[in-house]
Amino acid sequence: MGIEMQQNETWLSSVGTSVTMKTEFNSEIFDEDGRPKRTGTLLTVTAHIITAVIGSGVLSLAWAFAQLGWIAGPIALMAISAITLFSSSLQANCYRSPDPITGKRNYTYIEAVKAYLGGFQYKLCGLAQYGFFVAIAIGYTITASISLAAIKRSHCFHKNGHEVECREASYPYMIVFAIIQIILSQIPNFHKLSGLSIIAAIMSFAYALIGLGLAITKIAAGGNDVRTTLTGVTVGVEVASNAEKVFRVSQSLGNIASAYFYSTVLIEIQDTLKSSPPENKVMRKASAIGVSITTLFYMLCGIIGYSASLFSVLSNNGVATVGLETSS
Repeated sequence: MGIEMQQNETWLSSVGTSVTMKTEFNSEIFDEDGRPKRTGTLLTVTAHIITAVIGSGVLSLAWAFAQLGWIAGPIALMAISAITLFSSSLQANCYRSPDPITGKRNYTYIEAVKAYLGGFQYKLCGLAQYGFFVAIAIGYTITASISLAAIKRSHCFHKNGHEVECREASYPYMIVFAIIQIILSQIPNFHKLSGLSIIAAIMSFAYALIGLGLAITKIAAGGNDVRTTLTGVTVGVEVASNAEKVFRVSQSLGNIASAYFYSTVLIEIQDTLKSSPPENKVMRKASAIGVSITTLFYMLCGIIGYSASLFSVLSNNGVATVGLETSS
């Protein structure tokens, strides 16, 4: 009798647990994988893409066009844009596997590589991804600190005149920027970044428009005697040898390509999308919108910036420094 009652209690306990588990799972709160329901839309994902793509690379486009010329510059930009769009469309289909619509979710870039390639290859891709993140973090920290120091120095020139020697150390800005990045990195995932990404996308458009406005103003003011060519820099004029021209052309193509790079976070961005309509279709559409908008701004910045010779981007031990040309 005691054994029978114990069995009944065990059965009731298991039934109660089962009922509790079924009650706790709510399709309105959770997705099919048990994670909180994703609410991302075409708008939020497009904002993520624009934020990820448009960065300090936009400042080097005028210089890149100057090296490539009026013919090769726009062609290179359009070609890299098309390659980016094509590769991102392929990658969008890798979010779920083996079926791109009903398959198991891959939450990160590394998981997607592991699902489709497996073996040792995903470890190499993961190493490359995180190496890229480290390089990007270093690059943005240095670029941001140099830019902030340049703004402070520019203010000093306007206040005291160009004959005054204005020196501004970039290290304090580097430390402040790094601290802000450490704080922001504590945000757990892209799901919590939608508002921030929309603000960042607006800021990206803002500084691109500021650059365009300055370039248009300089062109409208006249007196611009900068030499522009169809084929880029000329050996014996801007560069000393063919080898230097090849190096500059290669650097320009690299600058344009790096200005489009966002494949390492594409899967993480796609993981914010709600499951209906299918994530891969929405992601492909968002990629097309984001890359098209980016290409339009990049083309304007490259062409108008080159026409006005607004930006001079020089290599200083491998670090890009950006300076606004001023007339004394």
